[in-house]
Amino acid sequence: MIRPSVLLMLCLTLLLPPAAVARLDGPLEVTKPSKVRDLAEIRSSRTLRVLVNQSRNSSGEVQGQPIGVEYHRLRAFEQYLNGHARDGQEINLKIIPKAKDQLLGALARGEGDLVAPGELLDANATHKISTSDPIVSDVPLWLVGIKGERRFTRLEQLSGRTLALTTGSAAGEAVNQINQKLALRKLPPVKVEWVDPSLAVEDVLEMVQAGIFHLTIVEKPIAERWSKILPKLRFDRQVAISEPGEEYWFVRQDASMLRASIDRFLKTYKTPSDQDVAFQRIYRRLYQVRYPLARADRQRLEKLRPVLQKHAREQGMDWLNLAALAFKESSLDPGAKSGSGPTGLMQITPSAAQRVGVNNIQTLDNNVQAGARYLAMIRRKFFASPKLNERERMAFVLAAYNMGPERVQGMRAEARRRGLNPNQWFFQVERIAMEQVGMGGVSYVNSVNKYYLAFDRERDSLEPPTPKIASRK
Repeated sequence: MIRPSVLLMLCLTLLLPPAAVARLDGPLEVTKPSKVRDLAEIRSSRTLRVLVNQSRNSSGEVQGQPIGVEYHRLRAFEQYLNGHARDGQEINLKIIPKAKDQLLGALARGEGDLVAPGELLDANATHKISTSDPIVSDVPLWLVGIKGERRFTRLEQLSGRTLALTTGSAAGEAVNQINQKLALRKLPPVKVEWVDPSLAVEDVLEMVQAGIFHLTIVEKPIAERWSKILPKLRFDRQVAISEPGEEYWFVRQDASMLRASIDRFLKTYKTPSDQDVAFQRIYRRLYQVRYPLARADRQRLEKLRPVLQKHAREQGMDWLNLAALAFKESSLDPGAKSGSGPTGLMQITPSAAQRVGVNNIQTLDNNVQAGARYLAMIRRKFFASPKLNERERMAFVLAAYNMGPERVQGMRAEARRRGLNPNQWFFQVERIAMEQVGMGGVSYVNSVNKYYLAFDRERDSLEPPTPKIASRK
């Protein structure tokens, strides 16, 4: 006979949301584990390998201007170490971006010397990892929604609601604890939608503002920072998600001298008053996504669906990729025109259309045919390698559609030279694009990607089932 206490624990377990599965962001480079290095070895090599959270909020840099919260601190630490250098042994930072849930594992394998996540990160489950003194203390998690929608004041009101979270989010464990409390009160659990790995925490916030996602949970410093860029966000501070946490840097336990240097540096470091000036200037100029499935947009998409599906099928691609691109380019308006030459639903130029054998792009069918053929031509000529997974392949194709394929190939070559993954656009090659040409092309790919994900979430309703043909008896 099963004891009631055992049965209760089993029910609680079944009600919890599934743990985040570590999903690959793209094909990973094969990296040989290297031996752990302390400060003496780091000075000798003149390189401090810093594993950073690939979120742009944490580690982004645009044309020499740091917009990531950790970049200012890391550069100051670099100067601190070099100010104490002997015999001219100056150290340079080597930035190694990885998905948040892969950072500590990479550190444990010796792929870096220091982890600077810029977010809450729990090291309890990772052996041989040591934390610095706290970088930021008493960091609460905030529930984030959009102004105009229902406000929440108690945990019980989250019962049955869905939260969008990135893999590795500090809110994952907090939601588990919330659901245990809800289960004891016989209330439905909070649901978690673990978002696509191409999205960082700032992408989720942008999609919440757009109404694509309704709720998420982020650390207070992240919420406050992005509220300057995304004014429609709402923060329900009264909902006590969990006890406040602390942000750290991480090193291996046997790197005691490096850890001591970090702690001495942190005692004197003060955040620059102008830290967010470049961040706000750059992001306020960017296109922000909007909800692509409002009634009028959905009706336009329904009318366009047959032609989009027809030409996507001919080129062997997902029609929702064409739909997302068309929404970004023309807001699904076949009559859209640009003064610089691009025209129609796909905003393709006459010269690009002629390259793929389409002369008159004034008609809807020809315009979509030209756009689909041009995308397929870019994919076939430049990004056909089996080393690319399909999501990354489409990202490269979109980047090339916007910036030119030769330029994007040059960025891949530079990424390879820097030790980044040349087969992954998101968070890897896009870093080179941010440095070389700014955020325009990166924002373009990200916007189309978000529209695709928004459409894909509603695929069943956007693709009416094909009627069955009755067989003759």
